[in-house]
Amino acid sequence: MYRRGGNHQGRGSAAAAVLCLLLLIISSENTAVHAAAAVYSIDWSFSPKVINPLANGKTFRAGDTLLFKYSPGFHNVVEVDKATYDKCGTPPAKAKVYASGSDRVTLTKGQHYFICSFAGHCKGGMKIPIFAA
Repeated sequence: MYRRGGNHQGRGSAAAAVLCLLLLIISSENTAVHAAAAVYSIDWSFSPKVINPLANGKTFRAGDTLLFKYSPGFHNVVEVDKATYDKCGTPPAKAKVYASGSDRVTLTKGQHYFICSFAGHCKGGMKIPIFAA
């Protein structure tokens, strides 16, 4: 004989428990992603010994922030394409230029190239490639 409701209530409770567990897991993953973002301070100067080790072997992630510290009026930070980076060429008009002396750049996923566009500075070592996973 069929009994109404007896087994259906148990299935509903189990489904609700599974749904709550999934929401908890998703919420935890989002929190972990945000908590993993870091700020990396860069002493933006002519010393490749200071700049390059930061990029060599370092794993950056989308959401991490680079904090460029330098003397405004003497240096700047420009995000450029690979060709401009490789040649230390003149940045394109659309390039983002930072000039405050304390610039925060939040990384998006992919390859980034930064140079100082003051005459001779890029060729003097003020350039850094950064890859964010």
